[in-house]
Amino acid sequence: MSQLRSEKPGLSIASEADVAIVGGGMVGASLALLLSSLNLGWRIRVIEAYPVTAQTDELQPSFDARSTALSHSSREIFEMLGLWSKLSSKLADISDVHVSDRGHIGHTLLQASEQNLPALGYVVENQWLGSVLMDALRQAPGVEVVAPAQVTSVKPVRGGVQLALSGFDVSAHLSAKLLVIADGAQSKTRELLGIDTTTRDYGQVALIANISLQKGHGGVAYERFTDSGPMAMLPLQSVGQEARSALVWTLPPERAAELLEATDEEFLAELQDRFGHRLGQFQRVGSRYSYPIRLITSNEQVRSNVVVMGNAAHSLHPVAGQGFNLALRDVAVLVNELANASADGAVLGDLKVLHRYLKQQQVDQTQTILLSDLLPKVFGINSSPVALVRNLGLLALDTVPLLRHQFARLGMGLETRGTPSIESNDKTAERQQHG
Repeated sequence: MSQLRSEKPGLSIASEADVAIVGGGMVGASLALLLSSLNLGWRIRVIEAYPVTAQTDELQPSFDARSTALSHSSREIFEMLGLWSKLSSKLADISDVHVSDRGHIGHTLLQASEQNLPALGYVVENQWLGSVLMDALRQAPGVEVVAPAQVTSVKPVRGGVQLALSGFDVSAHLSAKLLVIADGAQSKTRELLGIDTTTRDYGQVALIANISLQKGHGGVAYERFTDSGPMAMLPLQSVGQEARSALVWTLPPERAAELLEATDEEFLAELQDRFGHRLGQFQRVGSRYSYPIRLITSNEQVRSNVVVMGNAAHSLHPVAGQGFNLALRDVAVLVNELANASADGAVLGDLKVLHRYLKQQQVDQTQTILLSDLLPKVFGINSSPVALVRNLGLLALDTVPLLRHQFARLGMGLETRGTPSIESNDKTAERQQHG
């Protein structure tokens, strides 16, 4: 049974671990759970800067909760963890994706039925996803969450790294054979190791809010490209009789600031004008949030005994909703590679093993980052010749089933790899005995 340390764990912190994960968000928690599921006896420590106190049974559907779009590949991973049935009780299926270019005739409709799948994706509120993951961590063998705590120094040592931690009115040190950095796009731990990043500022802001709808969304996600930036309306689970969608609206910073301060009536009127009436008349808007949009990529993802993951490795434009899904595929491939290496007698944190992981994910990462970077660029050009070409492309998608199939598989994270496969403990143990 794991222990969740959220209030002054102090001297109870173990001084040694096999894997230390810095960042207890959705990526770090998912990684810890997959590592624990191997049942290899690894001591896993998740170091989180914020207190971890939320209980699942205390969380109710929130109109103002932020949301994440999960691809089909992410569903497969959560099914492996045994969490999908619980997650699915409070998420919305994406049965169709409607893509359009405002002011032009080009559009296309991607349908789950064409892919012979129950859904193209799923939208879950982060509060619910986070609580399900944290509840699972409380039960995960070998996992301890150290929170609130921050890493103040990282020192490479023979066979691993040594971390200095601060928090809960005391200081502590933790040695680990493998350090996973998953503490976000502005990762302090990555900086402590001197790992540089490449940043591309799109000069835009993502405005996020939940929108109450006049009529049901019918499981349709809308991706609408406008002259000021793309906007997405993602289906959410209804609250009572209230149908809802999650808005992600890309805007110039000045306009985003104006809309954040606008009255609800002014905001909804502008949104209605830009989006149209496919979802009827918008009824109300929840709390509005915003953040600057930047493509941030780590110039190094692996070193001896170190892996950079999640937004710390690649923070993407939200237009295609691929950031967390790519990170989750990274996690699954890394865990599978570590399991195979352990069965073959490799040392945890071996650089050759980590390079094998990165090589496996290189195509997936490159392709996903390119898609997320290219779409807003292409649809952000307002010249007539470019508009004509991209609308012909949308029309081609709408009329050629093979193109639609390939594009849909890319969005679902299925185009560059097969179904993730994490070896069970029995198989790993058998390989170790006969290796």
